[in-house]
Amino acid sequence: MLNIVLFGPPGAGKGTQSKRLKEKYELVHISTGDVFRGLDPESDLGKLAKSYADKGDLVPDEITIEILESEVKKFPEAKGVIYDGFPRTTEQALSLDSFLTSKNASVTMMLSLVVDEDELRSRLINRASASGRLDDADPKIIQNRIDNYNEKTAPVAQFYAEQSKLTEINGSGSIEEISARLVDAVESNKIRD
Repeated sequence: MLNIVLFGPPGAGKGTQSKRLKEKYELVHISTGDVFRGLDPESDLGKLAKSYADKGDLVPDEITIEILESEVKKFPEAKGVIYDGFPRTTEQALSLDSFLTSKNASVTMMLSLVVDEDELRSRLINRASASGRLDDADPKIIQNRIDNYNEKTAPVAQFYAEQSKLTEINGSGSIEEISARLVDAVESNKIRD
């Protein structure tokens, strides 16, 4: 089973690249951002998740973990999963490892997209105008999201580095160039296994 954590700051291209990897390797794509945005906005959970997202803050670990586990359980026959936007904290990484271990599986690799902050800001503003995502339109929210990533999420890479599962990928360039780098990393990992 191929379980990939696609990692990187907001605007790094995780969603775009996840879709491409999903098709190439026939994987399930689970984006916590998409899952949260897809919650019934009138439900208690939907309102709670939105209250955090509207400020650019992370949804608490226990809520995120519960939702993610329920999503994974929907695909018992999957060849593997791309985790897009998860884990965002070391606690979530520990929970993911524990959950996968209970299913006789593990994270195969973390592919971390590395992109300059100025480029991230530009991508997010462009995404806001193209997709209408309000959380990408406000420079203060964008900066809060980047700051949250740097403070709370970026340390997760060290968690996987200590397991020799981290590969950093240059996230600048065309979509096709970045995809080729990601595929090379996946193929190199498959050869080692």
